[in-house]
Formats: sequence, C-alpha cells, structure tokens
Amino acid sequence: MIWILILALMLLPASATVEESPTGPPYDSVYPSPAYPSYPTSSFDMPSVPPAPIAPGKLKVSVQQTGPINERDREYTTPGRTLDYIVTIRNEGYTNVTATVTVSPETCGMDWFTWTSTEVFIPAGGEVSEPLQVTPATNAMGGDYRFKVTATAPGAESSSDTERFRVQGYDYASETMISGTGQFQLSKDVRSMNSGIKSNKDVFFSGSVDELVKNEYLVDRAKGRNPNFEEQDAVDDYVALAPGDTLMGSESFRSSIAFGGIGAKVRESYNLQAMEFKNQNFNLYQTGTLGRSAEFKTADNFTGYLMLDARQSKPGQRSMKEHEEYFGSFEIMRKILFRDQPLRKGCIGGACDFLDNINLRLKSS
Repeated sequence: MIWILILALMLLPASATVEESPTGPPYDSVYPSPAYPSYPTSSFDMPSVPPAPIAPGKLKVSVQQTGPINERDREYTTPGRTLDYIVTIRNEGYTNVTATVTVSPETCGMDWFTWTSTEVFIPAGGEVSEPLQVTPATNAMGGDYRFKVTATAPGAESSSDTERFRVQGYDYASETMISGTGQFQLSKDVRSMNSGIKSNKDVFFSGSVDELVKNEYLVDRAKGRNPNFEEQDAVDDYVALAPGDTLMGSESFRSSIAFGGIGAKVRESYNLQAMEFKNQNFNLYQTGTLGRSAEFKTADNFTGYLMLDARQSKPGQRSMKEHEEYFGSFEIMRKILFRDQPLRKGCIGGACDFLDNINLRLKSS
C-alpha cells in the first residue's frame, strides 16, 4: 500500500509557480555579472587626461667663412677690409618655424655688420643660409675679435655659434681726401725693405674736383689675404675751368727683387683736362695666402693724355713688358696680375700668369 502511494506521486506532472518580471527572467539567476568599470555620468566628473607630448623642435646654427676650407690664415683681416661669412640655420624639428637670427657683436663694433637681426622661414627638416659681412672700422686696433650668432623660434630649442677673426694693424697708413676749386699738390714716397716695396707719387691739379682720394696702407708681415702694400686712388668729376688748368701726375709702384719682391713695376703718367671718374687699386702680396703676387686695376673715363707701363723682370729667367698711351677722350678698364710662382701645370716660373686677367675697353669720342 505504501509503495503504491509513492509510485502515484512519481507519476503526477511537476508544476511550479514562477513570478515573471516585466523584463524577463533574472539574468543573475543563471550567469554571474561581469565586472564592468563604472563611468561618470557627468562631464564635470571626467578625469583629467594630459595630451600626448609633442616632440620639441630643434635649431642648428653654423657660421662659416667663405673661401677654400684649407686656406691658411683666412681669419686675418685689416681695418676697413671685409670678411665674408655664410650663416646657416637648420630646422631639425617636425614642424615649420619662423626663426629670429640675432648677431651679438661681443668684442666687435655694432656697426661692423651688414645686419644684426633678421627673420627666416624654415620648413621642417630644411635649412636656409644668409650672407653676413663683417668690416672692422678703419680705426680698429689690431688683435683678436669674436661675435656670436643665435637662432630662436617658438616651441624650438635655440642654437648659437661663435666665430673669431684677427685684425692686423697697419704699420703705415696715409689717407688724403679733398674737394674744391683751386690748386692742389701732393707728394708721397714709401719704401719698405721687409715688403720689397717702393712707391712714389707726385700729383698736381688746378681747376675743380668733386673728390680726389689717395690712400696708402702698409703691413710688413701680412697674413691671409691681407696685402703687404695697398694703394687706392679715386677721382670724381675733375674739370679744367680756365686755359692752362690740368690734372697732372706721375705714380710708380715697384716690388724690388733685391729685397725679396717679385720684380714687378707699374708706372703711370697723366696730363688731363677732364676726368669723369677714376677708380684705381694696386695690391702687393709678399707674404700670406696670395704671397709673391701683385695686382693692378684701374677704371677711368678721361680727356687728355694717359700712359701705362707695366713690366716684370727676373734676371736670367724672364722679362715681360706692357706699354700703353692714350691721347683723346677714353674710357678704359685695365687689370694686370703678376705672379712669381706657377699656378697651373705647364707654367714655368709663372710666366703664363703674367697679365693673366686683362680686360680692356676703349671708347673714343
């Protein structure tokens, strides 16, 4: 009897009452809830996240003197003589920049530079170059000088470079500058055994001139591109006002071989009634980079008589001569270069370099 009751209960269908929720059966009753991070519900509750760092830009400045890299003593100059530099600024960053480039004179004069501040645009990874000229004042003392160039830009690392040069003082300097109407006479005589130079000038004029300049400079032991002797001559608008007025002169420059020179000589004579312009220069290089060479250059526009005589003589080796005379109205450009050493293959003793670069232009009226 008891076993029959148990069997009847086992055969009855199972039933259960389950309360359904509006959204379905409870999820948590079957699967455990995963752990999700909680997010703030308001923008004011958002955490402060720093932006990703941006790589800073970087500038690189270099100052280089122009000319051959292996040239000896190229950092030497004299008062009033210009040194040429190239300032290069490189942008090593990843963004374009507008850089400010500034020259700090340091021990130089502020007015020695063609510029002291400029702005340049440099693309990312690119570079720009700016020419810079440095001209020591005519009264600059001999010695060592330095200046610094710095480049800066917003968001970029700045950079600078320092350059040094040397000024050789003159052992002799003479400058003459006149303008006016009347009569004028000048005589100069210079001799230097150390440089083997001998220079003579005798000039006379009567009439009117806007400007007449006669410069001379001497550096006995010049280095670099400095000449041992330099003569400059300029005339601006001379005119004879009355019969008999004239601009008359005799000038000669000699590099004596007996005193270590190169055996060159230039002689000039003139008797003029008018000279619109004259720009003349004679440089003798006994030592330094251009040692054992001499250069004569002149550009003139005149009416009257002019004679040029140039020669180089080395006993037992060579002798060369040039002679020119002008009478009338002319415009001439003349360059004569003497050297005492071969500069090209096939030249013996520099003979093929005499009058290496002559330009002559005559205009008769």
